[in-house]
Amino acid sequence: MLTGIDHVILAVRDPDGAAQALEDELGLRSGPGGRHAAHGTHNRLCWLGDSYLELMGVFDAAIASASWWGAYVSRLLDERGEGYAGVVLASDDLAADASRLAGAGSALGEPQPGERARPDGDVVRWRAALPARPDPDLGLAFLIEHEQTAAEWRPADRLARATQLHPLGTTVALRRLELPVADVRSATMRIHRDLGVAFRPSLGGGGARDGAVGRQTLRLLRATEERPLVVLEGGSRPVEARLLGCAWQLVPRTA
Repeated sequence: MLTGIDHVILAVRDPDGAAQALEDELGLRSGPGGRHAAHGTHNRLCWLGDSYLELMGVFDAAIASASWWGAYVSRLLDERGEGYAGVVLASDDLAADASRLAGAGSALGEPQPGERARPDGDVVRWRAALPARPDPDLGLAFLIEHEQTAAEWRPADRLARATQLHPLGTTVALRRLELPVADVRSATMRIHRDLGVAFRPSLGGGGARDGAVGRQTLRLLRATEERPLVVLEGGSRPVEARLLGCAWQLVPRTA
C-alpha cells in the first residue's frame, strides 16, 4: 500500500548551497546526505518527518551519463537549471504493489535494491521499482520501500525526526506537491496506471486533479508559466518564496 510522498527530488548545482538557501529563505534545516557512487550523484536531505526534500547534484558527469536518474538530473541542470526533478512514493509492501500494478499495465520494473553511503560510514538501503524512463510530466517518478534496519529508518531515527525542530521554531511536514502537466486527463490516467494514485477533481478548481497519497496530496494542474509548488505545514506565520526553481508555501499548523 502507498503510505505517502516519500520524497521530492530537486536538481541543484550545489547541494550545500541549496541547503543554505532553504534555511535562509524558509527556516528549514537540512542534514547530511551522501553519494550514489554508481550514479555519479550526491545529495543533502531536508527531513520533514518521514518525508524529505532531496537536494541532488552531480559530482561526476561521466558516471551520471550512464545512470537512469544521474543522466536526467544532469540534463535538467544543463538545459533548464535548478528545479523540480521528481517525486517518489513510499510503499509498505513494494513487492505486492509492483506486482499489482504490473498486472494493470504499469511501466514500473521489478523492485531492485539500492544504497547510499553516508559521510559517517553508515549505509542507507532500499528497494525501488523504476520505470524504463522518466515520466514526461513527473520526471523521476517511482515507488520505494526503505530497509527498516538500515541507516535513517531505524525506530530511533524516525522518532527523532518526528520531533525535530527546524530553525523556524517548529516541526515541518510536507502537505502538498502541485505539478503543472501538459494534459491533466492523460497524466492522471498514466500516473494511476504506473504508480497506483487515484485522482479526483480538486477543490482548487481550474481543471486540477488531486491524488491522495497517505496524508499528503499530489495535485496535477494545467501547465502554465507557474512553477511547481511545494506546500509545507509548520512555523507560526505564512511564508511564500521562490527558490531552487520552485514556488514554496509555508502554512502554519492549525491543529
